[in-house]
Amino acid sequence: MDALGEIEIKVEGRVGARTLSPELVDIDEIREVLEQAGDLLFPGVRRAQRPLISYEIAEGSVRHRFRTLMQTVIGFGAVLAQVEAGGGIDFLHERSAAAVEKLQRLAVEKDYVVTLSANGSRLRIDRTTRYERDEKLWVDAKFYLYGELVDAGGKSSPNIHLDTKEFGVLRIATEKEFLKNADANLLYRSFGLRAAGRQNLRTFEMDRNSLTFIELLDHNPEYSESYLDGLLRKAAPAWEAIPDAEAWLEEIRGAAHA
Repeated sequence: MDALGEIEIKVEGRVGARTLSPELVDIDEIREVLEQAGDLLFPGVRRAQRPLISYEIAEGSVRHRFRTLMQTVIGFGAVLAQVEAGGGIDFLHERSAAAVEKLQRLAVEKDYVVTLSANGSRLRIDRTTRYERDEKLWVDAKFYLYGELVDAGGKSSPNIHLDTKEFGVLRIATEKEFLKNADANLLYRSFGLRAAGRQNLRTFEMDRNSLTFIELLDHNPEYSESYLDGLLRKAAPAWEAIPDAEAWLEEIRGAAHA
């Protein structure tokens, strides 16, 4: 049996005149912490692909305890140590960074002290800390995404859910009129989709929470050699003046993509 370890998110504070305890925590707040824990430990990993995470809530203010593979606990402890030492979260996966930001907002809004602990490392988050991503590293970008449309709708915030191989299920904000005027049922069909969002200049990661719909594209996932040859023939004249196309591409992409 694989060795297990424990990760804890401890929340300290007050509700009115009373010290925070499990019976004073609303279920929505518990759900929020559980969601952040999943993104902190396994960002970008689907439920079917990650190991089991068991959970219990305990006294001592409010202690959210998670048990999972010791290897994950050790790795998460190293991440906490690096965040605490550097004071920043820009190096984290975008979902992990967003989870830390949400815990930071919780600490500020409710005057809580949130302490993350794993493998001897601790990270304290309170109203005086500023664990937020550097906005200078994020730029507006366009993305081409491919997958199966598995959900659509929403009363006040219409959106579509695209199930992709690379990113899992993406929630993409859209206009109500697009869903209302669709010519056919969109659900459970494969599409290409163009979306606007934010991208990190350092890591090239996409901010999943920023995605907004631009247009839907018909997408045929079957490989067509004749179609590819046609595209290459059309593009060939534009490359004639470039002596070394591969070297030019590497220069354009930069070292991170070379």
